[in-house]
Amino acid sequence: MQTDQLIAQLQSDAATKPRPSAVGWGFITICAVVAAGLALAATVGVRPDFSTAVETVRFDFKFLLTAILAGTALVALTELARPTGDRRKLGLLLLPFALLVGSVVTELAVLPASLWEARMVGTNYASCLTVIPLFGLGPLSLFIYASRKRAPLRPMLQGALCGLAAAAVGAFFYAAHCTDDSPLFVATWYPLASAILVVTGAVVGQRILRW
Repeated sequence: MQTDQLIAQLQSDAATKPRPSAVGWGFITICAVVAAGLALAATVGVRPDFSTAVETVRFDFKFLLTAILAGTALVALTELARPTGDRRKLGLLLLPFALLVGSVVTELAVLPASLWEARMVGTNYASCLTVIPLFGLGPLSLFIYASRKRAPLRPMLQGALCGLAAAAVGAFFYAAHCTDDSPLFVATWYPLASAILVVTGAVVGQRILRW
């Protein structure tokens, strides 16, 4: 049997006969959200002015952006967890990126240049770099676990996507605590915090998702 034929047969077998112990992605996602929510409640909690902040566009945009990122990352990772998964689903990640770029451009247009640096640095950057990875650890473990029960062809990429989805879930809940609402802050520190989980997921994925 040719090598290409063998690979195709293995992919076909994995696609048509999923491992019986695999847990559904919907259940895993719910558990990930609950884990991050409990982490928020058990640690930093929501910001004191949450009820008034929720009436502002900048504050609400943080939830919209992180929710869209979580959704698109989850679609990509669940698709690529299958050996026959469509890599074109990665293109969905361009949507949250475009939203973030658009928000930054808008912020630069409406704010005086003298305020750009202050809004970008903010006051919670250290907390952001610590808390988002902390909130994302539970979701990352769950996404890696679910991926391991399947047959991803690219373990490092799959692990990175698990980290990205976990970071988005963690950032969604961290946004309820963070008092820096400027897109300049979000575009600077949220990706840096998320990168910690993405790299961690990629390293772990390369080690334990191979088959």
